[in-house]
Amino acid sequence: MSKTSKKNQWKAWLYLLPALVILAVFTVWPIFNTVRMSLLKNYDGLRAIGGETFEFGFANFVSVAQYRGFINCLGNTMLLCVITVPISTMLALLIAVALNSIKFIRKAMQTIFFLPYVTNSIAIGMVFMAMFTMIGGSATEAPESYGIINNIIQTFGGKPINWVNAGSSKFANMVVLIIYIVWNALPFKILVLLGGLQSVNKQYYDAAKIDGTSRFRTFWRITVPLLSPMIAYVVITGFIGGFKEYSSIVGIFGDTMGPSGDARRLDTMVGFIYRFIGNNQGRASAAALILFAIIFAVTMINMYVSKKKVHY
Repeated sequence: MSKTSKKNQWKAWLYLLPALVILAVFTVWPIFNTVRMSLLKNYDGLRAIGGETFEFGFANFVSVAQYRGFINCLGNTMLLCVITVPISTMLALLIAVALNSIKFIRKAMQTIFFLPYVTNSIAIGMVFMAMFTMIGGSATEAPESYGIINNIIQTFGGKPINWVNAGSSKFANMVVLIIYIVWNALPFKILVLLGGLQSVNKQYYDAAKIDGTSRFRTFWRITVPLLSPMIAYVVITGFIGGFKEYSSIVGIFGDTMGPSGDARRLDTMVGFIYRFIGNNQGRASAAALILFAIIFAVTMINMYVSKKKVHY
């Protein structure tokens, strides 16, 4: 290697040094520290500063698995992922195809559909809560307002439903959450899929028109295969985001993670982790590593399936 290339190599490392230092301090070290804390039984940072030592082992992982709310948190997280990711991906695909065919207002519609992505998720959750919440009333008296959604239901002859108030069913709570999560996930997926559609060679569609191929067959045999890399991407990122679901539940139900009188009913894995960060970092770190293992396993399965189904 010449002296000039060696000099340029040192310059490159020097330019990269600030980014590498920031990455090491705020990404690499926290990962190692999380693993360390997870292996120290009932680890607490304040007690550690005071000189207390903690037993080394897998007690935190056992404690997380045996905790009475762990299965509920894991079940809620899995359920939200399994339902919302396919629904949001399919809707995003259909909307992207529709937008791609409406050229004269495509840019305006892209902006409208992308607005929720740049809006604070907690603020959106509070709007959804207001839409589904009944105001006033009691067990014996009708509420002052049934909420916007119930008013629409009543307009079409239906009966008002207790969506998020005290005494509501978990099924009703989940319906509200699924609607919100799907709606909130659409903008990013639409943008990715629309970008993919605009890069598809139009000759495929011209050939399909000449052959008299139906729109559904064109969609299923041309659009979906050619968009399969983007579809695989939004599915994988959708599952990763779904397993980290937290802010949507807080926005609608508050930090109790459930309707009044039934706290923690809708708790998720991330909510479970946040609950122990303040007084038991060891258990929170163990739960974070368990969540990481689940996300990693699901991602690997998705990537394995995509290798067989995706057309590059």
